[in-house]
Amino acid sequence: MRQRWNSVVRKYMWRMEIASDAWIAGSAYIDRTFPAGIHIGQGVIIEDEASILTHDMTRGMYRDTYIGKNSIIGARAIIMPGLSVGANCVIDPGSVVIRDVPDNSHVRGNPAKPVSQLEEQTSSN
Repeated sequence: MRQRWNSVVRKYMWRMEIASDAWIAGSAYIDRTFPAGIHIGQGVIIEDEASILTHDMTRGMYRDTYIGKNSIIGARAIIMPGLSVGANCVIDPGSVVIRDVPDNSHVRGNPAKPVSQLEEQTSSN
């Protein structure tokens, strides 16, 4: 229930664009400095203490940050402001993403670098 309430508050009170089936850990940090810059797609999983940023106060930057559908952001990973993580991506725990991540990619490290290309996931309905 707590997860659902957090999503409702983020979506309607903070005006973040978050898909209704996205799962965000209660301890994840979703930037509220520029909340309209958060865009999280369907089926996304954001694990414990991961950070999704939309601002950089040192440079006075406020940018939209996108997480594509069916992506997984590992625990304590950091997505810097203004980046796009493509669809069906895996960001390993503790990674620091400083560049856009193309669709179907698996990245890890600081800075995050590609490990492999994943097969495109198709839904059979």
